[in-house]
Amino acid sequence: MLEPSPLCVAIVGGGPAGLMAAEVLSNAGVQVDVFDAMPSFGRKFLLAGIGGLNITHSENYSRFCTRYADRQTALQTTLDLMTPEKLCEWVQALGVETFVGTSGRVFPKEMKAAPLLRAWLHRLRSKGVRMHVRHKWQGWGDQGQLQFSTPKGDVEISPRATVLALGGASWPKLGSDGAWVPWLLGPGVEVAPLESANCGFEVNWSDYLREKFAGAPLKSVALKFTDSQGRETERPGEMVISQHGVEGSLVYAFSREIRQRLNAQGSATFTLDLLPGRSVDRVRSELAGLARSSQSISGYFKSKLGISGVKLALLHEVLSKEDFKNAEKLLATTKALPITVHAVRPIDEAISTAGGVRFESMNSSYMLTKKPSVFVAGEMLDWEAPTGGYLLTACFATGMAAGQGALNWIRGEKLV
Repeated sequence: MLEPSPLCVAIVGGGPAGLMAAEVLSNAGVQVDVFDAMPSFGRKFLLAGIGGLNITHSENYSRFCTRYADRQTALQTTLDLMTPEKLCEWVQALGVETFVGTSGRVFPKEMKAAPLLRAWLHRLRSKGVRMHVRHKWQGWGDQGQLQFSTPKGDVEISPRATVLALGGASWPKLGSDGAWVPWLLGPGVEVAPLESANCGFEVNWSDYLREKFAGAPLKSVALKFTDSQGRETERPGEMVISQHGVEGSLVYAFSREIRQRLNAQGSATFTLDLLPGRSVDRVRSELAGLARSSQSISGYFKSKLGISGVKLALLHEVLSKEDFKNAEKLLATTKALPITVHAVRPIDEAISTAGGVRFESMNSSYMLTKKPSVFVAGEMLDWEAPTGGYLLTACFATGMAAGQGALNWIRGEKLV
């Protein structure tokens, strides 16, 4: 059994939120023990950095905060603790330079997560933080002690305070499996059901489209969607036609609204502008010669409009041969091609998770009202955000807030 020191704080979860809580506490001279179920720390963090670690976003801060939608108010004070600017300064203090990409996203200069994580873990260890891998949390014992299963047997500890930073359920192979939900529900903590976020959606494609174009990128399009409140949003970008339906950054940007419509109605329809850089009048003019052309439909669309491959296949997916002879219907579909989704892809395929510990179940210091001395942080909280650096920023920020809350608790300060 691991014996805690008088001021020991246990942090369960070795991702960005948990490690940031460890930093806050160790900076104050508190003995911190970090436990993770995996053989090493930051597994999901490292995976996220394979294609280039997107740390945060450089857009106007007021606009940045709106990306958290109906959780902006609950998160605002916390985000102010670790704004994108402050986060970049923190990264640079670890010896990792950053740069702003063409999309406004912020990356490490080397585009990798490993150097940042190595430097961070080294700094934490130098401050006395003790790291424990292959420790899978199994809830609380009869006396409120934390219980872990390890390769060497079960372990129990009774820290002065605990920070839970266990992630959601979207990466079970990396430790984020949502197994913590029943252990929090037991004491009466309110937990919103975990759902896929930043995820793909299922579409009933024809066999032809599925076999011919599964995996094909759909570039230079604009997606338009009307949410359940009647608010219409349009955004340009790229997406992917998958075996099961649609995925990719443009779809992820709308995943929250699409999922909510699916939950309410069983299906959701958005439209794609296949030629977002061209006006309706210009496309009408370019389509005018189709009926008189000696070219095939595919030849005409490719030469006159630059539409071929997957874009043309999508037109054939929703239009009949007769529809291609109807100039106005062809125009309308080219500028607003409807795609109906009927299901969300499984949560273990999603980039992140919606749902989690409700903000009503904790105080402003991120302490659970039903479990005094237990603090929560990161993706296991009931918030979501699109990709683009917003997820990581909020994980860092909530980890900082929970760490400060735990510090104030062990100092005997009154938390509200």
